[in-house]
Amino acid sequence: MSDSLNTSAPMAMPPGHLSLTTPTGLQSIAELTRRRRLVFTLNVVTYLLLLWAAARILGTGGWTWVDAILFVCFAFGTPWTVLGFWNALIGLWVLHVRKDVTAEVAPYAAAGDEETPLRIKTAIFMTVRNEDPARAILRLRTVKASVDATGEGAAFSYFVLSDTNDATVGAAEEAALEAWKAADPDRDRIVYRRRTDNAGYKAGNVRDFCDRWGKDFALMLPLDADSLMSGEQIVRLVRMMQAHPKIGILQSLVVGMPSSSGFARIFQFGMRHGMRSYTVGQAWWVGDCGPFWGHNAVVRIKPFHEQCDLPLLPGKPPLGGHVLSHDQVEATLMRRAGYEVRVLPEERGSWEENPPTMLEFARRDVRWCQGNMQYLKLLDLPGLYPMSRFQLVWAILMFVGIPAWTLMIALLPITAWQARGIPDFPAGLAIGLYVTFFTMYLMPKIAGLLDAMLTRGGVARYGGWLRFAAGAAIELVFSFLQGAVSTIRTTIFMVGLLFGKSVTWGGQSRDAQRLSWSEAAEHLWPQTLFGIVVCGALLIIAPAVFWWSLPLTAGYLLAVPFAVLTADPHFGRALRWLGVCGIPEDFAPPREVTAVLALPSTRD
Repeated sequence: MSDSLNTSAPMAMPPGHLSLTTPTGLQSIAELTRRRRLVFTLNVVTYLLLLWAAARILGTGGWTWVDAILFVCFAFGTPWTVLGFWNALIGLWVLHVRKDVTAEVAPYAAAGDEETPLRIKTAIFMTVRNEDPARAILRLRTVKASVDATGEGAAFSYFVLSDTNDATVGAAEEAALEAWKAADPDRDRIVYRRRTDNAGYKAGNVRDFCDRWGKDFALMLPLDADSLMSGEQIVRLVRMMQAHPKIGILQSLVVGMPSSSGFARIFQFGMRHGMRSYTVGQAWWVGDCGPFWGHNAVVRIKPFHEQCDLPLLPGKPPLGGHVLSHDQVEATLMRRAGYEVRVLPEERGSWEENPPTMLEFARRDVRWCQGNMQYLKLLDLPGLYPMSRFQLVWAILMFVGIPAWTLMIALLPITAWQARGIPDFPAGLAIGLYVTFFTMYLMPKIAGLLDAMLTRGGVARYGGWLRFAAGAAIELVFSFLQGAVSTIRTTIFMVGLLFGKSVTWGGQSRDAQRLSWSEAAEHLWPQTLFGIVVCGALLIIAPAVFWWSLPLTAGYLLAVPFAVLTADPHFGRALRWLGVCGIPEDFAPPREVTAVLALPSTRD
């Protein structure tokens, strides 16, 4: 790790910076610029119109300090929704109006379907920290078996990179690796390494790999402990990288795996049908400055090792020290070094697990929150492309908007009280803004549903029309309830950041598990109390506003029963038995998914 923000590795002049195309020569910079200007214009105009409407409503009868706070909160909380709206619409347009989706968003992808032998070596590694060894290593073994089945297995080696600090778990990891190596003829290409110094967290773990073994491989494919990929997709991605040496990171689109958890099942149903149009829309204009999620992606080792060393942030934690959310920073540094960063927006052979309960989901969210807030200290990194710098700003705004919306809801009773004394209050405009905003907020889901319905066989992949419609209705309600619970948790954590509160990074609970009422109440009483205060005040002051507010506020009141129900194994089994909220892998599981689910703990 570098010692400060100003001692980053020397930059290579980005080859595409002054040329007519991106570094691979596959896309016109002028065309990408036109797309970005269009998206910028659409977003700014939409944003300003929303601000104008909010100002008209809040300014009626004169501005008060409450109105001013609400307007500022609205200004901070709205951008994420606006961009999501346009990403989803653009993606739907590209998928169903444009003739060649691949040429529009992934011109490099054609190389993956050529039967070209692999001439370069790739290291596939899994980073683990206090995880279930049997579960994690089964996934890596499954990946290897799938890669070997393609006939290209000799081009790959496998590493388990452990940061485990629990001696018992560490011993189990070593035993599991030895058992694997004893049963595999390619034991010389299977390596286990456990660090005693966990400096730099996962990013430091990966850098240690590059220091030790990076010179032996052209590419690396990082996997998390819950990752799974098919050999066919891995070989496709490597062929794309082999054909286009100026792609530095190629991120696959990662989707959820079948789960016995009701919470995970509903969550990933919504993510699955909603992410395709959104990601295609984003890839259409982001182009060569795409995202990196840190796993299930192929990375070119040499420029990564030489140019993507993360700075050690000045100051103390939580915002100082080692960068926690390292992946997006590495993406910006890779692009700065003159290599493209691309996301392949197709649902094919790349999976992960989602948190099994509301509490685990909230814990993951605050880990991401702290890491993203550290980007505030990275915005002045020298030499970043404007698009890359925007990615950092956007990651920050993702979480800044959450306390803004929470404060707006907290002030809702006061706003309703003020409105009662204004004879000409523009109720019609307020309702119009409310409906418009919610339509925009839901557009990624709406676009995803439309995409499935407009794609031949799309609905059949989810179990048919009846199951698909029932799942969509359940997931819509679920998303509002889950969102309310998450916003309070994240808001409290962000306030804690101001006073030096930091997360503890360790192993994650990945299996379906029952959540007791007492445990749910212990963790979710702030949400419940918040809901009682806000909704109680609205019922007294303006009952009509209370009913309109329920999409936003019901989740606070129902936080505890919601968490308990969605974690209940009976609820998860009922959804599975009915086939509701199922993803395509539930109805036609690939052999890799079937192999992993054979381990009892991964299913029940």
